[in-house]
Amino acid sequence: MALNTMEDAAKPTANLVEMDNTPGGYQLVNPYRTNKASTMDLVDMAKEIQKADTFVHANVSNKLQVIAEQVRFLQEQARKVLEEAREHADLHHVPCNFVKKPGNIYHLYLRSSGQRYLSMLSPKEWGDKCPHEYFGSYRLEYDQSWTPEDKINERNSDQQVINR
Repeated sequence: MALNTMEDAAKPTANLVEMDNTPGGYQLVNPYRTNKASTMDLVDMAKEIQKADTFVHANVSNKLQVIAEQVRFLQEQARKVLEEAREHADLHHVPCNFVKKPGNIYHLYLRSSGQRYLSMLSPKEWGDKCPHEYFGSYRLEYDQSWTPEDKINERNSDQQVINR
């Protein structure tokens, strides 16, 4: 059967299996019992094929939806990594008058001139006479990243789990 138009090509068709009463020259079963006329006509077969196509499309759509969600998750993770890298680089560029050593906690202050700086003295050590505005404390990690003081315990716990 030749296809005449593009519309004919897009229509689902039902293909029937050829009947061979003696495959390979051997009669395997009684052909009169196995080749009975089906109670399903071609229209019903076409409907079943269309139904199967609909399920295949829905299945593919569901799988693609999962992949799209994973891509969004990875994009968010990448955004967080880049933001974290920017924050680490920013802290590395803050002036200080000492050599920073991993494992130590440093404190970020802002002078009235607008200059930020890192200090080894915490606000508690300054007492009531802290001369500048305090912005937070950070531990310099051995990988040269910075951990905010409020997340140090969490990072230590994570590291213990990793070490186990």
